[in-house]
Amino acid sequence: MIYRFRVILDNDTDEDVFRDLEIQETDTLEDLHNAITQSFGFDGTEMASFYISDDMWNQGEEISLFDLSDDSSAQLMSDTLINSIVYEMQPKLIYVYDFFNLWTFYVELAEIIEEIDGATYPNLMFSKGQIPDVAPEKFFESEDIDDFDEFENDLDIDDYDNLDFDENWN
Repeated sequence: MIYRFRVILDNDTDEDVFRDLEIQETDTLEDLHNAITQSFGFDGTEMASFYISDDMWNQGEEISLFDLSDDSSAQLMSDTLINSIVYEMQPKLIYVYDFFNLWTFYVELAEIIEEIDGATYPNLMFSKGQIPDVAPEKFFESEDIDDFDEFENDLDIDDYDNLDFDENWN
């Protein structure tokens, strides 16, 4: 089967920037990463990750290009088949390319079709808009901490003898 994805640049401009891609369901997320970088004109040399997403585009589990963890526990794009992560009931991913500039894309499964004999995959079906010269600026907001009270744990900070090791650790 062939998966058709729409890959949309997360930007705050009036111009839509997206690519429609076709890829085999048994290809890896690394293959999808390569198709995305090529279709948007990136050189593909920067770090990147996919994140499983829900219907509200909340970022979930990370699947990275390289394992940078201390314990080699990262889920890698090269080991992850597309059809093991994306399917009709879970059609959305977030893709981040270049962690210094944070090019962020919404990747959504549009449809699943039969493979066309003689066609080459991955395939760029449609392209709209030009990628800007610089990544759109990201704004991060923290959760509301107005109700936070650092002294609500009832510790007497002047009573050092009764504090255990974990509470004395700086």
